[in-house]
Amino acid sequence: MKLLIVSTAPLIYKAEDAYAYGPYVSELLILNKFSDEIIFCCPVWENDNGLLTSKVPFEFTKHFKLIDSNVKSLKNIFKSVFQSFFNLVVIFKAMNKADHIHLRCPGNIGLLGSFVQIFFPGKKKTAKYAGNWDPKSQQPWTYRLQKYILKNTFLTRNMQVLVYGDWKNMTSNIKPFFTATYSETEKALVQKADFNPVVEFVFVGSLVSGKNPMYAVKLVEKLIKSGNNAVLNLYGDGIERAFLQNYIDENKLNKNIFLNGNQNQEIIKKAYQKSHFVILPSKSEGWPKAIAEGMFWGCVPIATQVSCIPFMLDYGKRGILIDMDLDNDLIQIQNAFIDKNKFFEKSALALQWSRNYTTDVFETEIEKLLTQ
Repeated sequence: MKLLIVSTAPLIYKAEDAYAYGPYVSELLILNKFSDEIIFCCPVWENDNGLLTSKVPFEFTKHFKLIDSNVKSLKNIFKSVFQSFFNLVVIFKAMNKADHIHLRCPGNIGLLGSFVQIFFPGKKKTAKYAGNWDPKSQQPWTYRLQKYILKNTFLTRNMQVLVYGDWKNMTSNIKPFFTATYSETEKALVQKADFNPVVEFVFVGSLVSGKNPMYAVKLVEKLIKSGNNAVLNLYGDGIERAFLQNYIDENKLNKNIFLNGNQNQEIIKKAYQKSHFVILPSKSEGWPKAIAEGMFWGCVPIATQVSCIPFMLDYGKRGILIDMDLDNDLIQIQNAFIDKNKFFEKSALALQWSRNYTTDVFETEIEKLLTQ
């Protein structure tokens, strides 16, 4: 089977080797296992632009190269019309060569791909919608258009659409799905330390406004000023790093809040294992990987009520849903570790739920999608 992957996610070439975003490569390995040949249809970047990349560890013979559009200026808007037409033609050629079409949304390329796939109603197709599928959420019109096409069973034939969360009144081709990081063999015993002498928090994600790392910093700062011995470790990088470091320095938080930059998976895993809480005050999410990973190691998640997060946290039974009000959120968190029994109950429920979603289960589900 020739499996075509149409995606906004770029490939970066270094000498003879291709690289891509690390978690994406992990999924590619599974997709490659159940196909005879993988064909890429995606942009090329000249460098990684700060993206945490891994080598694509298998050979592929065909890459239909797309133009990565930029519409931040009037000049680029006009240029993007030509680029979009070019990309449409390339995507059509790529889909014509494939036995199975795998479309990754949302994004500019995902939007074009959702249009082109209409012309291939007889081919087997899957689409992974990695953004927020919540029908009530406020999203760009391009995202809403992609969702409309994908869930329309007349326009989108012979396709299963994988979405994060289980939503009401969905069409027959919509399938709740997940993303996994850890395997069955990694289900080690977790024993969380007591809160004496310190309450440990961890944030894992890009240091950008959308992930709201500053709110995590301010929340832990408020805990400290309320008399709690708390530590926050942030893992990740981004344009807000210097701003965060200045705030930490100016408010004399250097002994409690640490910016650790991008780290490998083993270091991140150890951070989860020793932390009591994983915090992600994000403005928007698809599947919040850091929350699922932290829960796997018994961290009680602290997260905003966006996308499928309320479902993941069982509406507060296995975590803390915050509303971005420092005073109210502070009370919720303090209550969670003042009552130790409540904390350990949430921790056990979080761990139990997350360990249902291992890479082994993920691989089995992918195999069903590609081979049935």
